[in-house]
Amino acid sequence: MEREIGSDLIERWALHYLERYASSAENLRWVLTRRVHRRAPEALSAAAPVIDALIARYRDSGLLDDAAYAAARVQSLHRRGESVRAMRARLAAKGVSGTDIADAVSGLQAGSPQADLIAACAFARRRRLGPFRRVAADHARELRAFARAGFSHRVAEAVLACADIAAVEALARGEP
Repeated sequence: MEREIGSDLIERWALHYLERYASSAENLRWVLTRRVHRRAPEALSAAAPVIDALIARYRDSGLLDDAAYAAARVQSLHRRGESVRAMRARLAAKGVSGTDIADAVSGLQAGSPQADLIAACAFARRRRLGPFRRVAADHARELRAFARAGFSHRVAEAVLACADIAAVEALARGEP
């Protein structure tokens, strides 16, 4: 039994997705392609041009703007404590172009030159590392956590060298 997948259904899926989530154009293409494939794999070749036209229309109307998406996502991830390296990887995984990623990251770094250090302080708070920990320290384990998150050794050591929470907050504000 062949299920009918027309442009109206695909557009409903796209608008429903965009109501709930911010998205890059390429990510929306992947989402819609997966939806079509799950519902009727045989209709995938017929749906591809419909999806392409829909994404082009959304880009022209401003509903999809990869540069704005990248800038907003970088700010959000920075507040959450993500390293610049991890931000670049996340955006690339969502299909954002390298130039849009570079522009968003440079905008972040122009606003705060110590972006990675500030993010590392937020990361330490969220993961309860350094002065935020509740139990005895395992310095090597904490360094590995920072490294896996994409922070440099220098930045990790600066945060872990803080004696207390007030020192980490001062470091995040750029105070000596």
